[in-house]
Amino acid sequence: MRAAELTMGRTFAVHFDHGDDFYTALANFCAQHDVRQGFIPMFIAGMREVQLVGTCEKLENPDAPVWTSVHLENVEAVGGGTLAYDETTGTVQPHIHVSVGLKAHSAAAHTSHLLGAKIQFLTEMYVVEVAGPKFSRERLKDLYDVPVLRFGEVQRGDV
Repeated sequence: MRAAELTMGRTFAVHFDHGDDFYTALANFCAQHDVRQGFIPMFIAGMREVQLVGTCEKLENPDAPVWTSVHLENVEAVGGGTLAYDETTGTVQPHIHVSVGLKAHSAAAHTSHLLGAKIQFLTEMYVVEVAGPKFSRERLKDLYDVPVLRFGEVQRGDV
């Protein structure tokens, strides 16, 4: 377990428009407002299509992450996540999870990591910038190469 006391920066209410690509709109927001790290405590969204981590196949190793996706359409979503900055690429790395309900199937739900989405009608999101400590993501080779959130300087090999 790791923990860090956070110093908050600015807080934003953000609205994505009909037809926007979720991750492109989020990246544009971060660039326009110079947000490099923070968290998204909550958002609500209508999504025309969404790709979530998942599979319908039997997992060979249930302990390993799933790297495939499922495609869903016409959903309502609620989600949240974190934003970390990659100094090497100069980009914000979001980690977003959602629960989505399929409107045409009695709002049957799916919950997973969000890989991509197109907005249908709107997304209303809150973003809280974190001024410190520095957030980063490190891929852990001995943990299936999963990128994990780090506070402060990267501790290579620390698991």
